[in-house]
Amino acid sequence: MGLVPDLGKSLPPPSVANRNSLWLAGVGWCSAMLHNAINHRPPMKSGVHRQFLLATIGWFIGYHVTKYENYTYAKLDRDMNEYVRLHPEEFAAKEKKTFAEIVEPFHPVR
Repeated sequence: MGLVPDLGKSLPPPSVANRNSLWLAGVGWCSAMLHNAINHRPPMKSGVHRQFLLATIGWFIGYHVTKYENYTYAKLDRDMNEYVRLHPEEFAAKEKKTFAEIVEPFHPVR
């Protein structure tokens, strides 16, 4: 079953480069840099394999967080639209006003 239920498998996949993936990949890379700095190693040069690994893990987690986020919002939208469909009396269409009815009349001061 995983993080997203089977009902969410019908949603389109999120893009590979999304905000959660970018942020969590950056957090993973910065944590590797911080670990190097704490251990008095050159932050950029040492442990490049760990930097790459932690950035990749962050990217993977961010992608799946985005999938779960899309599923949650799709489920909320579905429930909201079902409620609107079942209770049309609460969502009656309002009469449309013209722009002149909304704004006050303009009287220039001279």
